[in-house]
This record gives sequence, structure tokens and C-alpha cells, in this order.
Amino acid sequence: MANVVVVGAQWGDEGKGKIVDWLSERADVVVRFQGGHNAGHTLVIDQEIFKLHALPSGVVRGGKLSVIGNGVVLDPWHLLNEIETIRAQGVVINADTLKIAENTPLILPVHGELDRAREAQTGIAKIGTTGRGIGPAYEDKVGRRAVRVSDLADKTTLSNRLDRLLQHHNTLRKGMDLEPIDKSSLLNKLLDVAPLILQFAAPVWKILNDKRKSGKRILFEGAQGALLDIDFGTYPFVTSSNVIAGQAATGSGLGPGGIDFVLGIVKAYTTRVGEGPFPTELNDDYGNKLGERGHEFGTTTGRRRRCGWFDAVLVRQTCATSGVNGISLTKLDVLDGFEKVKICIGYKLDGELIDYLPTAADQQTRCQPIFEEMDGWTETTEGARSWAELPAGAIKYVRRIEELIECPVALLSTSPEREDTILVRDPFED
Repeated sequence: MANVVVVGAQWGDEGKGKIVDWLSERADVVVRFQGGHNAGHTLVIDQEIFKLHALPSGVVRGGKLSVIGNGVVLDPWHLLNEIETIRAQGVVINADTLKIAENTPLILPVHGELDRAREAQTGIAKIGTTGRGIGPAYEDKVGRRAVRVSDLADKTTLSNRLDRLLQHHNTLRKGMDLEPIDKSSLLNKLLDVAPLILQFAAPVWKILNDKRKSGKRILFEGAQGALLDIDFGTYPFVTSSNVIAGQAATGSGLGPGGIDFVLGIVKAYTTRVGEGPFPTELNDDYGNKLGERGHEFGTTTGRRRRCGWFDAVLVRQTCATSGVNGISLTKLDVLDGFEKVKICIGYKLDGELIDYLPTAADQQTRCQPIFEEMDGWTETTEGARSWAELPAGAIKYVRRIEELIECPVALLSTSPEREDTILVRDPFED
């Protein structure tokens, strides 16, 4: 029985939520292994919409264990609100269906305040964060001053953790003309929420290893996309965690030998939210049409996504850094009716042809896309559930993508609905 990692292979918003939900029918355990509630996954099930930010997408399926791993940074107040929202939609969430790693770092109000204050500073280039404190929380984790889930169980330990954390943050806040944090107030807020969070706390690494030994199928759900990876993304316009598939092991406690298949989620065109380079971006009617037809607004921020043609250079690169075994191509139906479609097959940088995105930020902004044009298709792909239902032009487009990214299609999504999916290669049976 294979264990599968699902990662976004572009800048996020590729449709991971639907694919993870679709795959979770075959899984026993669904694990979030990085990121925070800056991620947004929208699921459409029987025409009902579920919007998830911190919870694993598997929670909407009964009989599955959902896990929040130690690679996540967790806002406890947001999590509890999200749980109540999803419960109100008829989903059962309790200590038997949800586990949180005891060593998961917490996002505190101080983190969000710092995040927003930094973005508001004039004269400093904006990163385009969601302002939810994810970056500062990861900074505190690496700085060894984070408050973790297990700390909530003991008041003395929690108080000591806050002393160390606030020594750092109050110094920062003074330099930014912000009021110091009242430790007593923050401590009481954490003690109030502690029992509600601790009911879900568990040694997740042990649970996952036991599940693996007993032959259970584990599905690892990534957030954001590989081009936002702290190491391999378009730095500094990235998230604050490793997004690529290797993080599934360190962000959950299951060793890398427990990963059998990596599925990269790829949109049939390219989108990006926020700042940063975007070689194939379209600031014209084609870009507007992609945005309108694809309903390209961020689940978390509501910001309009920037749109462009499919970039095979970038996806080939992310497939390599994540060791992708197969891709799930989503939103093919958005391209229905385009007379011509284009794919980026390379870049021109200062007159030189290159086949990868360079690391240096100034070079990334100077990369000019080289496009290959193909005939589009007039027929619809929406709702197709087999290759036979796809127009010939759409099949040619998919096959050309496979060639250019050097990776096969395993799944093809033709609408937001769960069942409108063409299975080419089952990752769990690989």
C-alpha cells in the first residue's frame, strides 16, 4: 500500500483541496505537514462548498484520521473557529478524527501584529504576506523561543516560554513604536484555550509510524506551491516553510522511506497571488479571461490572482525538486473555447536561451518567456470523466505538457466537483 505526498507544483492555488479530498477516499490518514492558515483549500462536494485553512482536507470525509503535523504553525484560536464552522456544515470533528502533533509551534497574536506592522512599513519592499503571523511564528521556531502545543499542559513551562519569546518581541516592538505585550493577558488567553487544543494533542510521529507498519494508507497534504518554497521558490517572495515534497517527512515524523509516490498538482495555466516575478503573466484580455473563467480569487485573502500561460520550464523544475512521480492537471476546462493556447518552453535572459528559472531575483525579473503556440479547442472538457470525452485538441495539449515537463499525468480534473476526475494512474496502487 503506497503512501502519497501531494504538493502544489506552481505558486499555489492549483486545486490541491479537491485532489486531496478525491484521493482521501482511498486513504486511511490525511496529514498536513507544513504551512499555516495562510493556505486556503476550497472543496465542492455535492454542490456544498467547504473552505479550509488549517484543517486537513480529509476532515470532510467520514472514517478518516486527520493529522496536523509538527511542520505546521498553528493559530489555536483560528483552528477552533474553523472546527466550529465545519461542524456546522455537518462534519464530525473530535479527538478520534483529528490529531495535532505535540511539538507543533503556535501562532500567537503577537506574530500577526508583527507581520502586519512589517508590511505596513514605508520604504521597504513588500513581500505580499497574508498578515496572519506565519513568518514570525516560523522565525520563533528556528530561534528556539516558540510556544508549542505540549507547553499548554503546564502553566510554569508556558510562563517560561513566554518570558523568552516576549524578551525578543518586545525589543522588536519598541523599535517599531509598538506597545509591549502584556504577558499576563497573553498567558491567560493561552490557558483558556489550552484544554480545547490539548484534547487533540498526540505523539503524531508514533501514530503515523504505527499506521504505516499496519499497512494503512497515508496521504500527505502540502499547502501553497513549490515556487513559494523558502529555499527553491522565487525568494524573497515566498512562504516561510519548505513546501517541496521532502518536507512531508520532517514535517510529520515519518521517515523519507515512508513516502512512495509524489503527486504534483498543476493548473493548466499559471496563476500567482501577491508580489514577485511571473515570466508568463498576461496583462491583457487573455489574462482577464483566464481570471474570470477560472474564478481566480484567493481562498484566504480574496485577492485577485495574476494569470498567465502555462510555464513548462517552472513545472519541470518543481517536478525535479520535489521528485514528482506524476501530476494532476487541474482546470483544463478554463481553456475551453480559446482559439489558440500557448506554453512557455524556455526563457531568454540577456540574449541567452536558458531552460530553468535562475536563483538571482534580478535575473528572474529579466527572464522573457519563449512560447510555443498550439490550436485550442471549441468543445467543452468540463465534467469529462474519461479520455474518450475529451476533445482531440485538449488531449494534444495535455500530451505536450507531459513531454515538456518530463512527467506523466496521473489525474486530470475537469471541474471543481469531486467526481469530475479522470484517473490515469492511481498513486496508491503505484
